[in-house]
Amino acid sequence: MDALSDVLRAVRLTGAIFFDVRAAEPWVAETPPGEAIVRTIFPDAGHLIPYHVITRGHCWAGPAGDEPLKLEKGDVIVFPQGDAHVLSSASGMRATPNPSIYKRAREGALPFAMTAGRGDESAHIVCGFLGCDARPFNPLLAALPRVLRVSDRMGGATEVFVKMAVAESDARRPGGEAVLGRLRP
Repeated sequence: MDALSDVLRAVRLTGAIFFDVRAAEPWVAETPPGEAIVRTIFPDAGHLIPYHVITRGHCWAGPAGDEPLKLEKGDVIVFPQGDAHVLSSASGMRATPNPSIYKRAREGALPFAMTAGRGDESAHIVCGFLGCDARPFNPLLAALPRVLRVSDRMGGATEVFVKMAVAESDARRPGGEAVLGRLRP
């Protein structure tokens, strides 16, 4: 066994593709800090890591109050520290977070389909969350930056992962939620 595998097993990640968002300009969504919603989504987790995959179009994303990054189709943005963050159709937009949309999914209920804005779709975003144990000290988690951005614009592994996860969600087969809980980017 190698040390990294041991650390990753100890972290005990659980995850879910939570929102399938189709957005039309102008739109903005603000996610509250992970500690505000982690127990609602993953009752046994101590820490929440949100991630978003841009599958069509573009958007702006970043921690609330910071300068956002422009993301294009194939980009993935991860917030390892669970920071409150904003996704929007234009830089500088803000919204009031709505914690009530984050709830524990019932069997076969994921992902929650959402629309933002009105008119023609300008972006399609798959939003997910990873829950993990952060107590008493998680050195892997502590070493990660506030924002991770990965670009996979050539149709690589990220695109395959997202297509597989969305297909499994849409199929609503017995055991599908357990499969989705094991699919991680």
